[in-house]
Amino acid sequence: MRTETDAPLTSTTAALEVCRLTKSFRTAAGELTVLRDISFALAPGDTCSILGPSGSGKSTLLGLCAGLDRPSAGEVRLNGIALNSLDEDGRARLRNELVGFVFQNFQLIPTLTALENVMVPLELRGDRRARTAGLALLERVGLRQRASHLPAELSGGEQQRVALARAFINRPRILFADEPTGNLDAETSRGIIDIMLELNAEAGTTLVLVTHDAEVAQRTARTIRLRNGAMAP
Repeated sequence: MRTETDAPLTSTTAALEVCRLTKSFRTAAGELTVLRDISFALAPGDTCSILGPSGSGKSTLLGLCAGLDRPSAGEVRLNGIALNSLDEDGRARLRNELVGFVFQNFQLIPTLTALENVMVPLELRGDRRARTAGLALLERVGLRQRASHLPAELSGGEQQRVALARAFINRPRILFADEPTGNLDAETSRGIIDIMLELNAEAGTTLVLVTHDAEVAQRTARTIRLRNGAMAP
């Protein structure tokens, strides 16, 4: 585990750099700051949890890191590329090339089979290897025999395993996971985190995992704790 005394990462070595990130919103009662002065950097292959209670700014931070929203101040760099320098289309292209996502509510397309859901990212690129790669990943997450099933025919844990396979099919440089076990029981959650970390290690992907569960956070090499929108010790 890297410590504060280690040599700092540079733009050429960091998979993700967050520098003095702040996010505020205007409300009827005045300006509301939900994140203030957040800074950290992750090297390729790092695993990091963002831990904090509901309302601490975890999901807002994840969205800023992924370029889904713009900060009020500060900068985010993905693979050395400043997100502030890109327009919305440019950020979307960068996400397509570098980023995978896993969400609490799975976000599978209900009319597509498990295999078809996994294939979507490669099919959008016109990649003819989509079916072969999709079947291989379903095999890897233990769902090869469920390839033809619709999401409604799968359990919550099975749906999240399909979502994991879909997230890794593009071999992303960085994976953002937003409360991926939030809708699952404890035993299923442990299995999902096991698979996520195994796939992550095999692919050398940088993992940023948002969670309110300290037990889940302990599974990653680093933990960033948020409290009231700021980094806590």
